[in-house]
Amino acid sequence: MKRSRINEIMAAADDMIRHYGFVLPPFAYWSPDEFKARKDSAGAIIQARMGWDITDYGQGAFDELGLFLFTLRNGRLADLQRGGGMCYAEKLLISRADQHSPCHTHVVKAEDIINRGGAKLAVRLNGSNPDGSFSETQGGVVHCDGVPRPFTGGEVILLSPGESVTLMPGDWHAFWGEGGDVLIGEVSTVNDDVTDNVFVSKKIGRFSEIEEDVAPKHLLVSDYDRWLA
Repeated sequence: MKRSRINEIMAAADDMIRHYGFVLPPFAYWSPDEFKARKDSAGAIIQARMGWDITDYGQGAFDELGLFLFTLRNGRLADLQRGGGMCYAEKLLISRADQHSPCHTHVVKAEDIINRGGAKLAVRLNGSNPDGSFSETQGGVVHCDGVPRPFTGGEVILLSPGESVTLMPGDWHAFWGEGGDVLIGEVSTVNDDVTDNVFVSKKIGRFSEIEEDVAPKHLLVSDYDRWLA
């Protein structure tokens, strides 16, 4: 993705987030130079990979296959492993109209996906084979706002604003904005986007390669290792 396009997506996402009554935390608006100057005191932000995250999944077609995310808070894997402490994470996401996030599941993470405003959020669900791999035909049961919701393999559920679905490891899911843009909340166990995402397609990559055609407005979480070393 071109850095100029990423800058545009950030600005549009910030406008949409504010439209629905949310405001990003102060570190969201640090410039790269300010982030570098603060990196010693911002160690927890960097280590937890909190911040801006924009991906085209390595396919070069963001409007069709892509996702905007901002990690607001993220716990510690060590706490999760010992069963106490900061075991949670929270994100805001934006799915644009008919912009797909490809089918995947997680090894560890359980998550609530919440429609925070906009159009309906479409979520296609599939169950797992006995070995944990993707099944085109296997269904299962998810909970929508605490109510059990059986699904058949490949079934699409629609979430209106205010509605949510709880997804567990082994619940394969893809999602998109159904006919309009959707602001999404995600509340989950500790998040690790480097190792915990399992995609059906082996061609999918979690992060984008960046073409530096202009200077970054703000750093992505995938920039931290290179820009803040």
